[in-house]
Amino acid sequence: MRGFIEIDSERCKGCGLCVNVCPVKAITFSKKYNTKGYHFAEYRGEGCIACGFCYLSCPDVCITVFREVQKKTGVQV
Repeated sequence: MRGFIEIDSERCKGCGLCVNVCPVKAITFSKKYNTKGYHFAEYRGEGCIACGFCYLSCPDVCITVFREVQKKTGVQV
């Protein structure tokens, strides 16, 4: 399964729980700071398997996980 995530960088406090729990290491810390002065987490842009571990571990609920859905075609009855 493939997917991607979006991280609300302004809500992220850079705790790193999502970075540590990601099994494919698709999340890292940004070199930038948000307006609160935290190095927020950011998606590397590829590799997400949409497992949702990052979403479940985020105490600030700033991660949204999107899963790719494959359409079935040519289904015979």
